[in-house]
Amino acid sequence: MTPGAAPDTGPIPSALPFWLSLVLIPLAFFVATQGGWTLLLLPLTTWWLFSGLDYVVGLDKANPDPATPEKALFWHRLITLLWTPLQLITILGVLHYVVTTDHLTRVEQWALFAGLGILSGTIGITYAHELMHQKPKAERWLADILLASVFYSHFRSEHLLVHHRYVATPRDPVTARYGESFYRFFPRVLWQCFVSALRAEKAMLARKGLGATHRSNPFWRYLALQALFLGLAAMIGGLWGIFLFMTQAFWAVFQLELVNYVEHYGLTRKHLGDGKYEHVKPRHSWNASQRASNWLLINLQRHSDHHYKPDRRFPLLQTYAEDEAPQLPHGYPVMTIMALVPPLWRKTMHPRVRQWRAAFYPEIRNWRPYKDAGNPMPR
Repeated sequence: MTPGAAPDTGPIPSALPFWLSLVLIPLAFFVATQGGWTLLLLPLTTWWLFSGLDYVVGLDKANPDPATPEKALFWHRLITLLWTPLQLITILGVLHYVVTTDHLTRVEQWALFAGLGILSGTIGITYAHELMHQKPKAERWLADILLASVFYSHFRSEHLLVHHRYVATPRDPVTARYGESFYRFFPRVLWQCFVSALRAEKAMLARKGLGATHRSNPFWRYLALQALFLGLAAMIGGLWGIFLFMTQAFWAVFQLELVNYVEHYGLTRKHLGDGKYEHVKPRHSWNASQRASNWLLINLQRHSDHHYKPDRRFPLLQTYAEDEAPQLPHGYPVMTIMALVPPLWRKTMHPRVRQWRAAFYPEIRNWRPYKDAGNPMPR
C-alpha cells in the first residue's frame, strides 16, 4: 500500500467536532470571574476531558481522500482563521479584567494565566502550526501573530527551515534523543531552536546575496510583533501585566515543547554516509489515532503523514497501520503527562522504540552513533 493513499479512503470528516475548542473561550472568562477551584478547569479540560473522551469514542482509522478540493474544506479552515482574534481577545480581555478588579489574589491570577498558557499552547500554537504551512500570506501572518503572542516567533523559521529538513537526525534540535528526559530536552531546545532558526534565515539571505540584517529577515517582523504584545501588556497592567502575559507565554511554550518531545522521541532516519540520511517517511514520527484528542489538536497526532506530506491541510491528513508508522499507546494529552515522569516514560516508550528499530532497521546493530552524535547544529 502506498503511504498516504489507503484504498479505503472516504469522505472528509465533519468539521463540527474540531470546533469543540471554542468551548475553551467562554470557559476562560468563566474561570476568571469565579477563581478558586475553577482555576483547575482549563488544564482539566484540555489534558483530561479529551483523554477521557478518547476512551469513549475510540480510534479514528478512516482516511479521507487526499485529493479533496480546497473549497470543500471551508468550515475546517474557518476555525483556524477565527482562533487568532478570539485568543487575543481572551488573553488581553482577561488581563484587563484581573488588573482592574480585586476579585482574584495574585496567586490566583498567576494560576489563571498559567491555565491560559495551556490554552494558547495546546490550541493556539497548534493552529499557528497549521497556518504557517499554508501558501496564503494572510494565514502565515495569523501564524506569526499567534506565535508572537507567546514570544516564540522564531518557531516558524525553525520549524519550516530546520525541523522539517532535518527531522529524525542529530541535526534537528527538536528530535528528542533516546534516553533523553524532557527535563534535559526542554532547556536544550529553548536555546538550540533559537540559534538554529537564526542560522537558517541567515543562510537563506546569504544565498540571495543579502546580509543577515537585511530588512527581509523575518526576525525583524518577529521582534516588532513581540514588542507590540509586550507594550500592550504593559499598557493594560504595567509590570504585573507583563509578568502575567509572560506567564501564559511560558506555559504555552512548555506545552509546545512537551508535544515536540513526544512526536519523534527516539526515532532516527538511517544514515547513508557522507552526512546524508534517507528521505523522511511515515515511520519517522509517532502516529496516534485517538479520535477526540485529534479533534482538539486538529489532527496533529497524525504526525507521520504531516512530515510525509507537509502541505496537506489538517482534515486530509492520513493515519497509518503499525507496519508503516510507529503507534503511540495514548493520545498526546496522556503522553505529555507521562513525559513529565521519566521512569514511567521510559517504561512505556523504550520497548516501543526497540520494537521500531527491530521492525524497520533490523540491519543496524549498533545504535550508539544514532543516540546523540553530539547534537550538532545545522549551519
